[in-house]
Amino acid sequence: MPRRTATMLASTLMLFALLCAWVFIKVPYSEMSPGPTVNTLGESGGEPVLQISGRKTYPTTGHLNMTTVRVTGADYDMSLPEAVYGWLADDNIVVPHENLYPDGKTEEQSTQENAEEFSQSQESAKVAALKQLGIPVTARVAVFTVVKDSPAEGRLHAGDVVKAVDGVAVKAPGDVAKLVTKHKAGEKVEFTIIPAKDAAAAEKAGKEPEGGEKVAITTAAAEGDGHAIVGIRAETDHTFPFSIDIKLADVGGPSAGLMFALGIIDKLTPEDLTGGKFIAGTGTIDDEGKVGPIGGIQMKTIGARAAGARYFLTPADNCASAVKQIPDGLTLVKVNTIDDAYKALQKISKGDTAGLPACTAK
Repeated sequence: MPRRTATMLASTLMLFALLCAWVFIKVPYSEMSPGPTVNTLGESGGEPVLQISGRKTYPTTGHLNMTTVRVTGADYDMSLPEAVYGWLADDNIVVPHENLYPDGKTEEQSTQENAEEFSQSQESAKVAALKQLGIPVTARVAVFTVVKDSPAEGRLHAGDVVKAVDGVAVKAPGDVAKLVTKHKAGEKVEFTIIPAKDAAAAEKAGKEPEGGEKVAITTAAAEGDGHAIVGIRAETDHTFPFSIDIKLADVGGPSAGLMFALGIIDKLTPEDLTGGKFIAGTGTIDDEGKVGPIGGIQMKTIGARAAGARYFLTPADNCASAVKQIPDGLTLVKVNTIDDAYKALQKISKGDTAGLPACTAK
């Protein structure tokens, strides 16, 4: 074979090998892209997102859309061309895989965690909304999760109300751990509880759970320092004076809290909070109405504008990131609390938008 032909063949094979490597090489990255938006004042899957009974509600107009982000799964292997395309695209973001799935977290673990956060965000949204309206809400400490194969498994259950530990009244979730860790591993600790089914029945009737059963649990040693544990996570639970159900499938995480709370307020007040306008937003919310930052803010603003939103309620701590890429026709409104968001909606509904708090780069 002539040297020139051999050289060209070798070069061609080398180029083919490089192209194969380019296409098939995997990189440790994941992709985030705009997800669907849902009007909290409307329906999802054929039924209202917010279902309120036992209290007068009022007609609503316009949109108060919660926003989402799509992410690639924990087991997804991104190719180098996909990563390069993602870096160059305007409507998605490529981030290190570790950012979405830290410490080797599996997709199942991530889904479970997101489901728990979503459930807690719904609870806080209800509390924050009713507090904003001056409607009393009763708080109590309850078991949120029970760790598999822990001493508490089969003894305590999610939803059990914790009234006392070793006879000492429990007033906040942190009290449970403090009282348990006074013991040494292997010692018994006594819980006074109201079983979940009894608590649920009382809540459905709009009453405070009463009574109490004593449950003794032998503590185990925690990994690391060996302090005493029983294997539960306690959270604040509430008794609401009427029923509020949030029906939304295939969504996880805590970031819809603000928009759920505003939707509840809109349905419970004769005032039309949107004035028929299309408003979207995001943000975690706590029981006191504090709005917290979320991930994927730029993807959420893109998704909101694509759905038709003209205003976007933005957590103050996300503003600096959000202003780097503002979709045309979308106004970002900075909010720190549910009260900020409520007042902003009042301005938007009346067309008085000149004084809206704007997001800035600082």
